[in-house]
Amino acid sequence: MAISRDHPLRRLFGELVRRHFQDDAGIAQYVSGLLLDFVHVDNLYRIRNARGRRLEDVGEMLIESNPLLEARSFDRERAVRKHIGDYTLFLTGLFPEYVASLPRRGLRLESMVDYVKAGKESYRIVSCFDQFEYRNEAPLFRRLSESFELRVYALNLVKQDLEREQRERYEHWKADLN
Repeated sequence: MAISRDHPLRRLFGELVRRHFQDDAGIAQYVSGLLLDFVHVDNLYRIRNARGRRLEDVGEMLIESNPLLEARSFDRERAVRKHIGDYTLFLTGLFPEYVASLPRRGLRLESMVDYVKAGKESYRIVSCFDQFEYRNEAPLFRRLSESFELRVYALNLVKQDLEREQRERYEHWKADLN
């Protein structure tokens, strides 16, 4: 289910992301689209293994992306690696407390994965697919890889803006009710 062009979330995410991603309009457009895409939880967990089970663990996604292990093709490797980059950028930028808690969650594969390293590496691999239909997208993913930490920080600023706006609206509604 796509979010319409005139939906308020599209405008909100577009404005907030542009504010904090001013140095690269292409990345700003990509990240605001990513936020819209991940509004639907099914898109956040779109990667499935060969048995159809959705993968929520980055470690399992990394295995799924490896053409020597689970990936059925190089296109599958690219698709899964792109998702890993998107997923890790999204979670480290908007939910850093969740990512920080992973090592304390026990002996799961995910607890041993460095999200920033996995995201940077995944976008770098996606950028190496620079032929044919992927030629025009490759430079964007190269820039995302090279500036991953900066993009995480900028998404954290977007999160702070969203939280501030939520508090301001709450206070406004609270004042109206009194």
